[in-house]
Amino acid sequence: MSTSPITGGPILARTGGGSPRREAPPVQEKAAVLRGLENLCRERGLDQLALRIGELAELVRWDMGEVEIALRSLPRSERAVHRGAHHLLDQGGKRLRPLCVALAARTGSGFGAEARELGVAVELVHCATLLHDDVVDDGDQRRGAPAARTIYGNAASIFAGDWLLIHALQRVRQTGIPGALDRLLTIIDEMIEAESIQLEGRGHLDLSADRYFAIVRGKTAALFRWAMYAGARAGGADEEQAERLAAYGDHLGMAFQLVDDLLDYGGDPAETGKTLFADLREGKTTYPLIMAREKDPALDGLVRAVLDASPETEASAHAALAEAIDAAGGIDACRTLAADHAARAIASLDGLADGPAKHALVTVAQATVHRER
Repeated sequence: MSTSPITGGPILARTGGGSPRREAPPVQEKAAVLRGLENLCRERGLDQLALRIGELAELVRWDMGEVEIALRSLPRSERAVHRGAHHLLDQGGKRLRPLCVALAARTGSGFGAEARELGVAVELVHCATLLHDDVVDDGDQRRGAPAARTIYGNAASIFAGDWLLIHALQRVRQTGIPGALDRLLTIIDEMIEAESIQLEGRGHLDLSADRYFAIVRGKTAALFRWAMYAGARAGGADEEQAERLAAYGDHLGMAFQLVDDLLDYGGDPAETGKTLFADLREGKTTYPLIMAREKDPALDGLVRAVLDASPETEASAHAALAEAIDAAGGIDACRTLAADHAARAIASLDGLADGPAKHALVTVAQATVHRER
């Protein structure tokens, strides 16, 4: 049996939908995002979807456990860079991007050492962007805990993100998957471009829908797109199949971000890990507000009331703006577009062979629209 270059332990031997040959890694019982979605669907009477999410969790439990072990095995020390990086990594997170890698690989020959390394890499890139974002946005909280920058400082948080990014690129290069590294470099370039567009539009309520989509496609969807493509190639997919899965990732990322926008106006902070209207206070205009302003320009006054609110008036200002956005159709428009992108993600799978992984990808797209974290 071959061993992991990271953990020194055995690498799981699996085929496309087959069973593992040893007990699952003890650190991973069921991914938090899947457990939360399963419970939420049961509460809403979506029993069939809840059942399928439970089956999905079992399908990838071994794979996600391997990714988690590798993430926990990153070098640690008392240096602020290492402590800042692990401060975020150790909080867990949704791990949705590694999940995409695992499922894409399972549409082919299965989840092996290369797919594991790509799953780790995509999570490291994601976490690097979060560390950087918190500095840019003066963010105080991340995943319901103090942001790394508030503990170790802005400089340490930036360098921690850079350190994770370098680790990610090294891991992708070491897999030797054709095109994976070049594509990731292109994706990172897209992410930086999108961040620049967002920075230029900060504080402007009149952000156009086109510029909003350019931001989301670069900041969020691009990394989902890479996760699906890279996972597919690790599973032995040909270029046509990998591109189909990349298109799935693009639409899934769009749906994911649109739901995030909804949660900023009406989510439960205990579930989402951030306070309501955080995006708005950071100067970010998102889709519900863009759509609502088209029908009700008077919303601008309510937006300013939220931005100027004192601790005593904050709750009432939030409620008034959320109600006005809903009344103007912003919430429904955002939810409808998220569902449309989820449907388009599923349509991208046409032509792929039926099997557990394809069915699981359908479940992920459908469940994304219902998530509350």
